[in-house]
Amino acid sequence: MKYYIIAGEASGDLHGSNLMKALLKTDPNAEFRFWGGNCMEQVAGTLVKHYKDLAFMGFWEVLTNLRTILQNIDFCKQDILSYQPDVLIFIDYPGFNMRIAKWAKQQGFATHYYISPQIWAWKENRIKAIKRDVDFMYVILPFEEDFYQKKHHFPVHFVGHPLLDAIHHRKSVDFHIFANENKLDNRPIIALLPGSRKQEIAKMLSVMLSVVEKFTAYQFVIAGAPSQDFEVYKPFIKNENVHFISGKTYDLLSVSYAALVTSGTATLETALFKVPEVVCYKGNWISYQIAKLVIKLKYISLVNLIMDKPVVTELIQNELTTSNLEHELKKILQPEHRQKILDNYALLEEKLGNFGASEKTANLIFNSIKK
Repeated sequence: MKYYIIAGEASGDLHGSNLMKALLKTDPNAEFRFWGGNCMEQVAGTLVKHYKDLAFMGFWEVLTNLRTILQNIDFCKQDILSYQPDVLIFIDYPGFNMRIAKWAKQQGFATHYYISPQIWAWKENRIKAIKRDVDFMYVILPFEEDFYQKKHHFPVHFVGHPLLDAIHHRKSVDFHIFANENKLDNRPIIALLPGSRKQEIAKMLSVMLSVVEKFTAYQFVIAGAPSQDFEVYKPFIKNENVHFISGKTYDLLSVSYAALVTSGTATLETALFKVPEVVCYKGNWISYQIAKLVIKLKYISLVNLIMDKPVVTELIQNELTTSNLEHELKKILQPEHRQKILDNYALLEEKLGNFGASEKTANLIFNSIKK
């Protein structure tokens, strides 16, 4: 079978690669053409466009890059027509993927959506387009199943969260070996995850690094995104207690004592590695003002959304200051507070379901094609 997969972000690249591996087990003759990144490229098939050339975050950023986005949409349609896949698989990235899904459905292609658009957060009216343009939806958050099936009467498959697979299958990392390989010392590590896009890194890293001098008993390590060069981070690193490691985020989290994390999938990844964290977010002012008007959620981190309570502290926009960050980081370094967070992380993992999201989704997709 021929599969055309569209993932527009780093997390989609990771989950797309694991889905491709599972599809190859189910369908050894599978052929892939995809939009994604290095993880997917290492599995098989042809990379059409890398996500680092696609990711525009925020309302204002999308508006100012609209011409490029529209050109990418036109190119994608032509590429699909040329390839003639048996199935189209969309992974998150809704602004782009929903436009392609509408067109693809009209062309008669089978449309599968893995990792639902977060319409429960905003743009709930997208449910009309999903019902019209998506043949099969695979959701990864426990509350999404009820949202679609009970509230909107749209059948979906809850497959569990693919991060459980990605983390569960990893080899354990020894702290001392990791420290020696990366020229670190033996002090506990505070990981800094400033995001994967240049504009995120520019917004987040300076404030994250502003607390370094207050925590000399720890060493700070920036998790560099594979899609960004060191030159993006270099202007912000002015303290010898700050280290930079690229492309090893999971290894880093597995040996970290605490973390400062930009809101997004990384907040859930950090929790699944059992690392107490402070969630940070600071966006473009215009984008943030618009977001406040249209997004009606109590929390911005996946950890708190899934648990429906404030398990981890969120410092958003004007709350993200050096003094607030210092205060919250001190809290998560205290044994009693740490244990409370870790207990909640255990409950979080139970809510996310069992392992095997990639295999379940691959089997459902392949069996639907055979019918």
